Amino acid sequence: QVQLVESGGGLVQAGGSLRLSCATSGSIRDFSAMGWYRQTPGKQRELVATLTKFGSANYAEAKKDRFTISRDNAKNTVYLQMNSLKFEDTAVYYCYARRDRTSSYWGSGTQVTVSS
Repeated sequence: QVQLVESGGGLVQAGGSLRLSCATSGSIRDFSAMGWYRQTPGKQRELVATLTKFGSANYAEAKKDRFTISRDNAKNTVYLQMNSLKFEDTAVYYCYARRDRTSSYWGSGTQVTVSS
C-alpha cells in the first residue's frame, strides 16, 4: 500500500515562506507524476503544481512566480517551496502521486495558515 506523508505546514505571516515535504513509502521513481493540491472549506480541491518523472513541472495560474515544486529521488520526497505567502494561500495542502491511468494516491494533508 502506497503511503504519502506530508510535513512542513504551519502558521506563517503574510510574505513569509514555507517548504512542504511529501515522503513516499516506496520509490518515487514508481510514479509517473507527483504534485500538490490544496483545498479550503466549501471549495473543490485545486491544483497547485505537478512534476513528472521526467522533470516537467506544471503550475496553476499565478502560482509559478511564488511556488516551486521539486523532488529528491534519493530521499523519495517531493517538495513545494512557497514564498511570498498570501492570506488566500491558507488551505490544507495534499500530496498526490500517480502511478498510471488507474492508480493514484493522496496524502492526508497538511494545514497551511497564513496570517494577514
